[in-house]
Amino acid sequence: MSDDRKEFLGKMYDQMFNDIDTHILVVWQSVGVVIGAFAVFALVEKNIIPIDFACSLMILLSAWLIANLYDASYWYNRNLAIIANIERQFLKSADLKEIHYYFGQHRKKSAMFTHLKIQYALGLGIAVLFVCYHFVLRVLPGIHEPIRNFEFTRSLPYLVGGAAAVFLWYLRRNRIRSYDEFLKNSPGISVNTHGISYGVGHPIERPGTQAKNPDPPKQDVKVSKR
Repeated sequence: MSDDRKEFLGKMYDQMFNDIDTHILVVWQSVGVVIGAFAVFALVEKNIIPIDFACSLMILLSAWLIANLYDASYWYNRNLAIIANIERQFLKSADLKEIHYYFGQHRKKSAMFTHLKIQYALGLGIAVLFVCYHFVLRVLPGIHEPIRNFEFTRSLPYLVGGAAAVFLWYLRRNRIRSYDEFLKNSPGISVNTHGISYGVGHPIERPGTQAKNPDPPKQDVKVSKR
């Protein structure tokens, strides 16, 4: 094994630990939302803020978490694609089996890895619980009352939720398009992945779903001359 190859693989190994540290730090976003939920309940019980504003605030916090997750997922996939492109300059097709198979194909543009999916479920679950809590407490008891008794503040959590949903839809669409643009402009060296099965561990775009930006014809990757 050449010295360049040894040095490269050693740096890859170190980078994996850096990624682990980064993923641990991201957990604090979810912790912040959970702490916020307890803080909001405490403020409501002390009659410091009305329940309508409290639920709206929690929906905003949940949307903030999900927005960060969409952005983190984009940066993760983009950086992983850059790493894969660099790896293709050094690794050979045989390394798909001998080292790892991830560099052979880029992740599909909508893929979110499990660490972020868990936090996404937490943020969405907290938002849904607060919406249901508010509906049972503030909307359901007065659903048959005359329209003249309507209070605008009761609709505030649903207005905030609707605005947050539109923003998150736009952000997710933007992040997917940004990743799609990156893959179009920097697809990297094509790799012969015959015999490699991609699935839940490394989801990729399946044939017929990537007509816009097809990969160039497959060929064996050769170690670049240094």
